[in-house]
Amino acid sequence: MSNRSDPLPSSFDGNEDFYEENRWQKLSRRLKEEPLIPLGCALTCYALYRASSSIRRGDHKTANRMFRARIYAQGFTLVALAAGSFYYGKEREKRKEFEGVLAEKKALERREAWIRELEARDQEEKELREKKRRARGTVDVAKSMVEWRERRGLLGRIVSELSVGRR
Repeated sequence: MSNRSDPLPSSFDGNEDFYEENRWQKLSRRLKEEPLIPLGCALTCYALYRASSSIRRGDHKTANRMFRARIYAQGFTLVALAAGSFYYGKEREKRKEFEGVLAEKKALERREAWIRELEARDQEEKELREKKRRARGTVDVAKSMVEWRERRGLLGRIVSELSVGRR
C-alpha cells in the first residue's frame, strides 16, 4: 500500500455540491473586493487606445498626453493593488483559513462517503459469499442424501442376498 496523500477516489467526484464557488462567482467576488484594480486596467487600456488612434491621425500632442495618461493609469493600478493587498490582507487570511477548514471538511465528507460505499460493497460481498455457502451446503446435503440412499440400497441388496442365501 502506498503512502500517498492523494484523496481516495469516490463516486462523488465531479459532484458540484462539493464546490462552493465557480469561476464567475469568484470573479464577481474579487471585483467587489478590489474594484479599483479593474478600473485602473480599463483606464490604461483606454489611454493606450487613444494614444494609438492619435498616432494614426498624426496628432502627436494628444498621443504624448495619452502616453502620459497611460503611465499614470498604470501607477494608479499599482497603488490600488498595493493598497488593496494591505487593506484586504487580513480578510484574505481569514478567507484562506475558512477555505482550508472547508476543504478539510469536504475531504472528510468524501472520505466518509467512500468508506460507507466500501462498507456497502463489503456487505454485498459477504451476502454473496453466504448465499454461495448455503447453496454449497444444499449441494452437500443432496450429495449426502444420495450417498445414504446408495448405502441403503447396497445394504438392502446385501441383506436380500443373505436372506436368499439362507433359504
